[in-house]
Order: sequence, then structure tokens, then C-alpha cells
Amino acid sequence: MCVLLAVVLAKPKLWSLFVGLGLTLLGLFIRTWACGHLEKEKKLITTGPYRYTRNPLYLGNLLIGIGVVVSALSLWVLAVFLVLFLVFYPVVIHSEKQKMEHLFPTEYATYREKVPLFLPNLKPSLPRQTTPFSRSLYKKNKEYRALIGTAIFWIAMAGRLIF
Repeated sequence: MCVLLAVVLAKPKLWSLFVGLGLTLLGLFIRTWACGHLEKEKKLITTGPYRYTRNPLYLGNLLIGIGVVVSALSLWVLAVFLVLFLVFYPVVIHSEKQKMEHLFPTEYATYREKVPLFLPNLKPSLPRQTTPFSRSLYKKNKEYRALIGTAIFWIAMAGRLIF
């Protein structure tokens, strides 16, 4: 619904679409990378982007959201994004933190001390592990849905610019 609202309220320019698309692709890359390592609630993941931030999926969403805002060039879209992101994500991040503390009390305490909650640490404190990106985890986590949804949004934004 919010994406439809962004398209309707958008006043894109060519430059805003390129900048927004770049931010969106970076966000999608981070989400894809994270989903290729994520094994929900089975073990504490500290590989891939989880070496840099405890919440790479939400960091990716932030970048995608900023990309949408930039591409739309609308203060209304910015306002909706800020309200949703600043209200929804702190609650979800806190809830997930509590869940991880419950599921992996000792491991998570150590992880929490070394890896920032949201904004990434560009020099990770955790040692590099040889756990590779897993296509099967990417598929299992259904991350392709974010790619499809984002592609639909960008097609609609291109159409908005043209018409």
C-alpha cells in the first residue's frame, strides 16, 4: 500500500530515479547477502553482513526506503517513510533482540558486545569465517519476493516519469 502511495505521490526526475535506484540496489544487495546466511532461530548467525551489523535486513530496508524517497522527490513520501521507519523498526529490532537473548543467551551477549545493533561497523570485530553465501538459504528465506516487489516499483516509477 505504501509503495502504491509513493508511486502516486511521486514527482520523479531522471536524476532522482538514478540516485534512488542506486540506493535501492545497494539495499537489495545487503538483504540478499544477509538472506544467504540466515538460518532463522536455528543458530546465531555471525557471518556475512552479520559481522558488520546485527540487523542487515533492516539496514537494507532503510537503504531501499531512502531510495524510494529520493526517487519520488515528494515530502509526503518522506513523511510517510520517516513515520513508518521510526515507529515500526525500533519496536521490531527490540523484539528480535529479546528473542535472540532468549534463544542464544551466552552467544548473543558476546555478539552484542562486538557488533553494532544497526549502523554497520566497517571494521568487523568478529573473525572472518569461511561460511559462504548459500543460494538454498536465499530461496528458503524467500528473498526473491523483495527483488520482485522492488522491480515492480521501479517499473511503475519509470512509467511515472514517462507519463
